Amino acid sequence: MTKSRIHIFVTGRVQGVFFRYSTQKEAEKIGVFGWVRNLSDGRVEILAEGDKDKLEELLEWSKKGPATAKVEKTEFEWLDYLEEFDSFEIDY
Repeated sequence: MTKSRIHIFVTGRVQGVFFRYSTQKEAEKIGVFGWVRNLSDGRVEILAEGDKDKLEELLEWSKKGPATAKVEKTEFEWLDYLEEFDSFEIDY
């Protein structure tokens, strides 16, 4: 499996709707590591590492989010794998 890293920004009604918690649970379920946090401009930021196919699953999930979210836009970039994380955390 090819290891990679992805940086995702999610825009919409994504704060206060369990987006970070749901992202953490999804990441743990599929087996990728990193973090998720709210940004002051109302977006959610995700940085994750792992198998590229699993990161693609997380990206597809982030385009919908939990049922309570309303995702308007998802921006992302692929980065070099750094093996920086060993868990998936909510960054406060």
